[in-house]
Amino acid sequence: MADITWEEPFCAEGASCYRIGVDVEGNSYIAVAGSEDRYLTDSGEALRQLIRDIKAGKADHLL
Repeated sequence: MADITWEEPFCAEGASCYRIGVDVEGNSYIAVAGSEDRYLTDSGEALRQLIRDIKAGKADHLL
């Protein structure tokens, strides 16, 4: 398993908490808090673009 540095969980009211992490090679990780052994991984740039798109409202239809 990669040596991942996890951020504190991001939690919504009564919903699952998500954690975002990075490794020394610049890869990014997203997992449900408590299940960090089952993560989704991609490049750091892919994570930055995901965050930019969410902030721009491109995922609002999922709310």
